[in-house]
Amino acid sequence: MRISLNWLRELVEIKLSPEELAETLTMAGFEVEDIEDRRTWANGVVVGKVLERQPHPNADKLSVCQVDIGAGETLNIVCGAANVKADIYVPIATTGTYLPNIDLKIKPAKLRGVPSQGMICSLKELGLPTDVDGIHIFTQENLPLGSDVRPLLGLDDVILDLTATANRADALSMVGVAREVAALTGGKLSIPEPSEVSISKNTGNLTLKIADTQACPAYIGTVIEQVKIASSPEWLQQRLRAAGVRPISNVVDITNYVLLEWGQPLHAFDRDRLKSVAGSENLSIGVRFANNGESLKTLDGQTRTLASQNLLITANDRPVALAGVMGGEETEVYEGTQSLVLEAALFDSVAIRRSSRSAGLRSEASGRYERGVNRAELEIANRRALSLISELASGILVQQEIADTRPDPSTWSRSIALRLDRVNQILGPIDLGEDTGELQGQDVERILTALGCQLTPSVEDSNHQPTWSVSVPPYRYRDLEREIDLIEEIARLYGYNRFCDTLPEKSEGGYLPLDEELIRKLRAFLRAEGLTELIHYSLVKPGEDRQIVLSNPLFAEYSALRNDLLSGLIDAFQYNLEQGNGSLNGFEIGQIFWREEDGLQETEALAGIIGGDRTVGKWSKSGREEPITWFEAKGILESVFRQLALQVEFQPDCRDNRLHPGRTASLWIRGNRLGIFGQLHPQLRREKGLPDSVYVFQLNLDVLLDSLGEDEVLVPTFQPYSTYPASDRDIAFFAPVKISVSEIEKVITKAGKDLLESVELFDEYRGENVPEGQRSLAFRLIYRASDRTLTEAEVEPVHNKVREALVEKFGVNLRS
Repeated sequence: MRISLNWLRELVEIKLSPEELAETLTMAGFEVEDIEDRRTWANGVVVGKVLERQPHPNADKLSVCQVDIGAGETLNIVCGAANVKADIYVPIATTGTYLPNIDLKIKPAKLRGVPSQGMICSLKELGLPTDVDGIHIFTQENLPLGSDVRPLLGLDDVILDLTATANRADALSMVGVAREVAALTGGKLSIPEPSEVSISKNTGNLTLKIADTQACPAYIGTVIEQVKIASSPEWLQQRLRAAGVRPISNVVDITNYVLLEWGQPLHAFDRDRLKSVAGSENLSIGVRFANNGESLKTLDGQTRTLASQNLLITANDRPVALAGVMGGEETEVYEGTQSLVLEAALFDSVAIRRSSRSAGLRSEASGRYERGVNRAELEIANRRALSLISELASGILVQQEIADTRPDPSTWSRSIALRLDRVNQILGPIDLGEDTGELQGQDVERILTALGCQLTPSVEDSNHQPTWSVSVPPYRYRDLEREIDLIEEIARLYGYNRFCDTLPEKSEGGYLPLDEELIRKLRAFLRAEGLTELIHYSLVKPGEDRQIVLSNPLFAEYSALRNDLLSGLIDAFQYNLEQGNGSLNGFEIGQIFWREEDGLQETEALAGIIGGDRTVGKWSKSGREEPITWFEAKGILESVFRQLALQVEFQPDCRDNRLHPGRTASLWIRGNRLGIFGQLHPQLRREKGLPDSVYVFQLNLDVLLDSLGEDEVLVPTFQPYSTYPASDRDIAFFAPVKISVSEIEKVITKAGKDLLESVELFDEYRGENVPEGQRSLAFRLIYRASDRTLTEAEVEPVHNKVREALVEKFGVNLRS
């Protein structure tokens, strides 16, 4: 929120400089993002009067003006504005003046041969927004010549751009910031108390009909007649501009002014237009939720289709405004408005948040309702607006209707028990210079009283420490709920920098948790295999089995939590192809979520997709890509597992209908299912326009990390190598297709474990001369001893034992 210090000084006594005040607010939790010193924008610009205006002798669009700035002799100034004329008061930038908004220093010059001794300024050149083309003309009469223009233009001000935390709804108003400044600095508050307004007749044709009192606990509707729409006075326009609000007309500006001053959104309806929409002289203003399919054209010119989450203001049940968000275009105040209905209401924060999100529309009003408007000051803000409308728009109040279901005002403040020993226990010692100490009871009472709290001493606790019953003011009702909230306020206002900061007695080097270190290694190994790490949203489209659907999604396309990573990777592969980026080799680590009978589940998974040519240069293949094979893709995974020292077993699998039933394997570690690997199903590939050779895998990261966390994997044992030569043997046989290679390797390893060093499959053949339902497999077996060179007599019995084990276990037909 933009805070004008001139305005703030009318509400609270300020003795600090703008920079000191900004530092104080920032240290108290209100970050001041920028200090806009408007005093520098027109330093050296004075009031002048154009005495004479003559056409330039050498230029059609230039004028030569004689200007009096009260310095004794007139200035000759060349001006290019079309609206310059004699007998007007204008801002004059004298020689030597620097205008920072246009980065221009005024110097004596000659324009088309005529000397010019200054510049007549427009508002844009002084940094102020305006719709007027040309120089600025003061409307005031008999201005003192040569006087500073900054007070006349509101440029004798400093603007603080302040950001309030979400829990401090009260700080979205000038009154709220003034209260905070008073508490921080001890300055005297001067908050205006609006006078009571009188209703001339209090009879009319306005009634209220609040269908949902929980969504709208209070509504005040006031009928105002004989309104004269005009421009706001200069002081009001200057305050709105300083706050970043564009002045429109006196009535609209007053509602915006009260919004900024008290934080209470208001809305003015044109009563005649309300009657036109309602189709009747009798007006019934209602508050209800929309029916699906209803529409409303809002003040921004957009026609919005409404949902059941949208809270509406209605006239005889016809929608005229999005409650607490934005008014309707059909009933807006315009230059011909003669009578008003002024709305001052309280709306439930949750209802407005849902309505605003559903409509995709946020406004200054909705931002305040969402955080919570002070329910105790609704009438004050309403009276303030009505008195200003009466004063500035000559309005006459003829009727006021109130619908109020708020609880009794005595319940608007809560009492919280506060213990001094608990305060010191949480906050620790305070710095007293050469010594340290503790907060005293008088410190607590002074701080909380400055915040508007009322403290009643209670019975001392068992440690003979003071305790209080603290009554919280209504404007802090939503923020201060528990003892810890009061302790936070004490620390904030006493000053965080005045508490002792204690470093640990002994420091030690930082380190990564084991799981994080292992995941980093895993990422490095996958990148080394040529896979790019991908990141997707955890939110996806709904419609899958066991999905968790969000109750309050931002968009329908992202309204459910993903239950696997493969779908996102497949879509990414398709998108890259469509964008001409080629096939994708990538992996992703992320959370997945699903629904079980016993509740909601969540785990971390690792998934990847492989389908691109992994070679770097393609000149040797005439620029053609070579599709990766199933075994090459599987080799990428096996290489990673090998670097992690994991023994992973591949078993045939056909449970995932997105994968090829004959080219899919489940992965296992010591009897625990690790994940799945396989080629995409041909039907899915055709639907998405993907190439044939696309392979995916998804692993349960918890299972993987548990296996890596075991000591024998984490701290590998040194295995001495042999200096003696190996003896290798080949073995070939026909084996049934249904028997996996991993099963065969297990039997071979078990049979030759005494001398067998390694087993490697080097050939597979199916076709001519191979019995139906079988395949020819050839393995290379390496035998080695660590203490001697093996002889034929030692190797052959072990090799025969392997052959016999294969025949006995699987009934293979040996070929060698």
